[in-house]
Amino acid sequence: MSLGFAIVGTGMISEFHARALAEVRGAKFVACYDRAVKRAKQFGKEHGCTVYNSLEELLKDEGVDAVSIATPSGAHLEPAVAAAKAGKHVIVEKPLEVTLKRCDRIIAACEKHGVKLATIFPSRFHDSSIKMKRAIEAGRFGRMTLGDAYIKWYRSQEYYDSGAWRGTWALDGGGALMNQAIHTVDLLSWLMGPVAEVQAHTATLAHKRIEVEDVATATLRFANGALGVIEASTAVYPGYLKRIELHGTEGSAVLEEEDIKVWDFAKKARGDAAILTAMQSSRSTGGGAADPAAIGHQAHALQFRDFLQAIKTDGTPAIDGREGRRAVEIILAIYKSAATGRTVKLPLKSDPKLGG
Repeated sequence: MSLGFAIVGTGMISEFHARALAEVRGAKFVACYDRAVKRAKQFGKEHGCTVYNSLEELLKDEGVDAVSIATPSGAHLEPAVAAAKAGKHVIVEKPLEVTLKRCDRIIAACEKHGVKLATIFPSRFHDSSIKMKRAIEAGRFGRMTLGDAYIKWYRSQEYYDSGAWRGTWALDGGGALMNQAIHTVDLLSWLMGPVAEVQAHTATLAHKRIEVEDVATATLRFANGALGVIEASTAVYPGYLKRIELHGTEGSAVLEEEDIKVWDFAKKARGDAAILTAMQSSRSTGGGAADPAAIGHQAHALQFRDFLQAIKTDGTPAIDGREGRRAVEIILAIYKSAATGRTVKLPLKSDPKLGG
């Protein structure tokens, strides 16, 4: 028996959701809605689904079991809560929301109404990411000492001008960090563990008519004692693949997009050479470094499959609401440090002026 999925919001990222759903056995893309009626009709025609004129009508459809939220970042809350109240399971494109209060309202609504909630972070589903996670869990790095993330991308002025919501605090929730780097921030914290404190700087150096940062740097202290760095930008021409570098007393590994470039451990293990050979050329796209559409949908499909399995078995999605909230909290801590010039400790205390 297939479960029916609807997509709310039919902008660029919705195409990847639709392609992913088409490859998930047991899932059927049945409906969509967008306030931009013409765009929604075109999207529905292309994908052969029912187009609704309102969210309320869509949520009354008994054939819709789950809703994928693909609206602008700061507009995830309302459709997510409405879907939960209607008894529909909810999967939300990153970020879960742009403030912790809004994240928590989504989480609370899904828990109250007994529906599953997941946040889309497909990078965790790549084979290379999973191999790095398993190596950490196996203790192959020894004591972790450094965990760094570099997201040096490029976005033109036309990119920000293409949508009124882009580059705004209210709907984008931030700039290079919240929109682009959040995938890597999530992956770094998943690998290294919780962040304990941050010290940061942000700036807007290359783009006009935006409220948010296009350059950010942060130093981190993780709960395990290791230190780290995050560098994020949409002002680095022509744009380079994102990197995560992990180091410990007994090993190092470097992930560039989906490729493992370094896999070096004091205690060698059978299969190390094969992993390095196979994972050095696993990347299949440009990773969004210069073109936001230059990403694949295969990892999205893996995440939708995980979400579907959680629904069918009454399990927990691999990246549930609380997991999705974590990257938002780290980024908001970076923004708070940049605004105040102070070191910020996590978890954050609620501060509505700074996205708490």
